[in-house]
Amino acid sequence: MGLSWQQGPLGRNPNGQFLVRGMPERVLYAEPLRRRMRAELGGRTVVQSDDAVLLFEPGRYPVAYFPIADFAEGALRPIDRRTSHAALGETAWFEVIGDTRSAPRGAWQHVALPGHAAILRDKAALAWGAMDAFYEEDDRILGHAADPYHRIDIRHASRHLVVRAGDRVVADTTSPLVLYESGFAPRWYVPREDVVADALTPVDLQTFCPYKGIASYYDIDGTTHAAWSYRAPFDDMRAIGDLVSFEPDRVEVTLDGERLELEPGQTVVSHGADRNLGIDEAGALVSEGVA
Repeated sequence: MGLSWQQGPLGRNPNGQFLVRGMPERVLYAEPLRRRMRAELGGRTVVQSDDAVLLFEPGRYPVAYFPIADFAEGALRPIDRRTSHAALGETAWFEVIGDTRSAPRGAWQHVALPGHAAILRDKAALAWGAMDAFYEEDDRILGHAADPYHRIDIRHASRHLVVRAGDRVVADTTSPLVLYESGFAPRWYVPREDVVADALTPVDLQTFCPYKGIASYYDIDGTTHAAWSYRAPFDDMRAIGDLVSFEPDRVEVTLDGERLELEPGQTVVSHGADRNLGIDEAGALVSEGVA
């Protein structure tokens, strides 16, 4: 997802390549967020800042660092814990203090930064799952700090897509939608009316995407988790709402007569909702349009 996750340019398995010699294996990148961001814990705004900085580190979601001066008075309590970051040096840890509860080891600060990492000086990051909520302006942000380099484009197509489970045709359409998402291979979505209704057996599995919402999964003729659907996605993703996408390594998916294979980058690393936000609550936020 975006700059440093999955197959992004700074990810562990980038889809492309830098056309320079001597590129280091691990590249850290930081930039000003340029959005107002705040975090809440135990009924208290523990930090609000217009000057947060995002750190992108290979294989990790972006992390927001806030100026120490922008934390509420007494919100950070130093604790007796020190660790070392391979690239950013000694790291001090804090307990984060809310009105009704606190978060042990809820924040950290790199206190011996090398000169080239001065952009993070006098700033502290918050453990995302340890907080109650994060916001950009008044909109809640779920899962991790929003990656400005993450993009989703949904396009209508007139290509012929057929899905088979063994000898049975379970979907046949000439009006699929294709979803292009940063760091992932394309995903094809089929209108519900072009899917054989009794072919899909709903299962209990649900996963959460910070950009699309909650995905519900289906078995097909004994093949587990062969398809999924965002029944009520975020507003920006309403074009794929209730459409069905199929796993090409679990059922046969052909596009204009050519069978699709599981491409590099198509295997999704599942993402849990915030530690204090269950699937049910995330679903309520989706339906209310507050996320």
